[in-house]
Amino acid sequence: MNRLFGSKNTAPKPTLTGAISNLDTRIESVDVQLAKVNAELMTFQQRISKMRDGPGKQAMRQKAMKVLQRRKMYETQKDQLEQQSWNMQQAGMMQDNLKNVMVTVDAMKTTNKELKKQYGKVNIDKIEQMQDEMADLMDIGNDIQESISRSYDIPDEVDEAELDAELEALGEEVELGGGWEAESSTSLPGFLEDADAVPSFLDEPPSKIKEAV
Repeated sequence: MNRLFGSKNTAPKPTLTGAISNLDTRIESVDVQLAKVNAELMTFQQRISKMRDGPGKQAMRQKAMKVLQRRKMYETQKDQLEQQSWNMQQAGMMQDNLKNVMVTVDAMKTTNKELKKQYGKVNIDKIEQMQDEMADLMDIGNDIQESISRSYDIPDEVDEAELDAELEALGEEVELGGGWEAESSTSLPGFLEDADAVPSFLDEPPSKIKEAV
């Protein structure tokens, strides 16, 4: 059967890196041939420069021309191989870039799925409602702060001259009356002098209750 249909090729498929490596090896081989050709041309050039004009010099020139043609062939072959190697290198760079792009795309897909799962659980309306409630609470707190920090019948502006005059008047009263301590030790407050007196804020005195016989 193998003679009729042949056996299956189990050799590994060539890779781009391997192909570039083979081309580089061939370019190195061409460089070796070019070095030999250049050495031959230098030898012919030295001999031709020392020879006189004649059939021998002409024959030497013909041999040098053939060697020069070989050098041109090697140079053309080297240029082609270098161009092929460069094209493959560009293809390799494109392949690497494509791999990186695919990895990036896969990562973006995974991230997109995760974001959808996370943001799908978020209710924007509830967040807006919570923000409105927070704003209302802040307004209420500001109103409370303003209310408890309100002043009680204290004028916003106080005349310092009037305060100085009142202090001087109080000082004179203390000097004339013997001081506040003396006055408080010898006399009772007005509302304690007559305990049975009718308070001034009542229009009529209370009626006396008759004692039972």
